[in-house]
Amino acid sequence: MKKLTILSAAVLVGLVSAAADAKVSGADAAKLGTSLTPMGAEKAGNADGSIPAWDGGITKPVAGYKPGDHHPDPYAEDKVLYTITNANKAQYKDLLTPGEMKLFELYPDTFKMNVYPTRRSASWPQYVYDATKRNASTAELVADGNGIKGAAIGVPFPIPANGLEAIWNHILRFRGVDATTERNQAAPTKGGDYTLVELSEQLRFEYSRPEATPEQLEKDNTLFYFKQVVSQPARLAGTALLVKETMDQEALPRQAWTYNTGQRRVRKAPNVAFDTPGTVSDGLRTTDDYDMFNGSPSRYNWELVGKKEIIIPYNDYRLHSDKVKYDEILTPGHINPDLVRWEKHRVWEVKATLKDGMRHVYKTRVFYIDEDSWQVAATDMYDNRDELYRVAFAHNLNYYEVPTPWSTLEVFHDLQSRRYLAIGLDNEGQMYDFNATLNASDFTPDALRRSGIR
Repeated sequence: MKKLTILSAAVLVGLVSAAADAKVSGADAAKLGTSLTPMGAEKAGNADGSIPAWDGGITKPVAGYKPGDHHPDPYAEDKVLYTITNANKAQYKDLLTPGEMKLFELYPDTFKMNVYPTRRSASWPQYVYDATKRNASTAELVADGNGIKGAAIGVPFPIPANGLEAIWNHILRFRGVDATTERNQAAPTKGGDYTLVELSEQLRFEYSRPEATPEQLEKDNTLFYFKQVVSQPARLAGTALLVKETMDQEALPRQAWTYNTGQRRVRKAPNVAFDTPGTVSDGLRTTDDYDMFNGSPSRYNWELVGKKEIIIPYNDYRLHSDKVKYDEILTPGHINPDLVRWEKHRVWEVKATLKDGMRHVYKTRVFYIDEDSWQVAATDMYDNRDELYRVAFAHNLNYYEVPTPWSTLEVFHDLQSRRYLAIGLDNEGQMYDFNATLNASDFTPDALRRSGIR
């Protein structure tokens, strides 16, 4: 695939000035909110107008929406601009990732991409913008990139100098403060049969709290807490996981515990990291695939390849709708393409290559990070033979009651087994609660035991 490096003058200046030091100059930080968006994206549109200028994103909920609802589509009247199929994919190859091209090859009769007008919907609370601007002049990597300091609340490196800084922006992007979810995942067979795995999850983002400071975060060495409990199917009910993610993973690696219903015991789980198979995933993703990438970046060398225009899932409100049933989404081979909205956006391409002496099932990973949201939108994963192994997509939208961009569904395609895993199905269930009140005491081994008991 042809590489398209389309860095603007503003971004190039930022990269040059940041190359010697993670902290950018005051002059470069001043570009945030002027030539750059408050989060570091290019504010201007592209040359042909197919990507518009960012105008603040979604600034208020859709009329009639109330918290607890599935989110009505603010772009419901948009029409499909064009459809990419296996027959015409060559016409659009410069806008497609290798993984997208491969899916056309594997499913020539059913996979397609309905491309809609580009809507730069990303937005956040003002205090996140303010914090991001502060971080630009203070944030820095520590422990050979395995930790971070001098940052809180907003992305740490809005003008990234290298691939490590870009992936830390994804890891630390704002997703609210406290959140609870009731979600499902499914791993359909080749024929399309599936069993729903029902999950309840709680997240407390220490890094994102309005009162968070870099000094306190470094002292506590905590980024966030995560707790997950399986409620269905019956054979897995009560299985539970607790994670405490740390700010400096060299000083203190990720802390994790699991609850086993058969033994009724909580055990420390240091293997909940890297390429350990993901929870009840049928072996279709790794632990560090969750949220497209999570955890320590220490096993890879990270290269900031550049910025390019590609077609990615975006503003997937229809896929998120409570008017759609799981049976409509989960079709053989891939999710229902008629429910997916694709748009052209600028992304940072970041290539992760396994370090010498390190082990992982993915030798190389290529991440396509949306410039507006810092959400990894797509990933191509290669095995030790340098062949495409898995392809993943994050179908995002703006949870405009917060507001914050986040994925509504993550889909991992295993190209060898011709199966996929869909994580985050909530169409027939409850919506995220971003107004939850969670305490650190909700994320202890004792709390995990109480959550897991059936």
